[in-house]
Amino acid sequence: MSQIGQQQTIILAMTGASGSMYGLRLLECLLKAEVRVWFLVSKAAQLVLATETDLDMPSRPAEMAAWLSKRFNTSPDRLTVYSREDWMSPVASGSHRARAMVICPCTTGSLAAIAQGTSDNLIERAADVMIKEGRQLIMVPRETPLSAIHLENMLKLARLGVTMLPANPGFYHKPQDIEGLIDFIVARILDQLHIEHTLLPRWGDLSP
Repeated sequence: MSQIGQQQTIILAMTGASGSMYGLRLLECLLKAEVRVWFLVSKAAQLVLATETDLDMPSRPAEMAAWLSKRFNTSPDRLTVYSREDWMSPVASGSHRARAMVICPCTTGSLAAIAQGTSDNLIERAADVMIKEGRQLIMVPRETPLSAIHLENMLKLARLGVTMLPANPGFYHKPQDIEGLIDFIVARILDQLHIEHTLLPRWGDLSP
């Protein structure tokens, strides 16, 4: 077990923006790094996942956790899935020990709700907790074009210390498939979390 894995728990939330494979790939990489993951999935995210993939992921938290653990070949104690209304879960309180939270992908609706501090569901509440406790929060919006409302909400959150990491993959690593584009964004998220990976070469290490 890596030292990093022993030290941290990461909250990963998926909302209903397009780009569900970003979230699943990030989950896979976190589990491979032996990080404990608390996983939150909105109802809209499950609908998008069913639209964008051929995966038949269960909707009940315990069944989803078992399905994902089997898919990614990880120990069940590494992954906990919380329901959208589980207000007694640790993510609803600042007393939990999660070091960071990632919302990937993040809808502009979730972005707006978090910027306003409404906390109408567990994902919004968990993000609110990270902000008030001064912990790392990374948001991966997937929308285009962006309106002034979206940009103002991003600026407001960025000024509070939230990392805005839009799902805008680069091409300098010459991706050969969709997985290469997905890994570009996931690699950037892992870098922000200070988790080692070998998803793609770093700038300066590219072959001429």
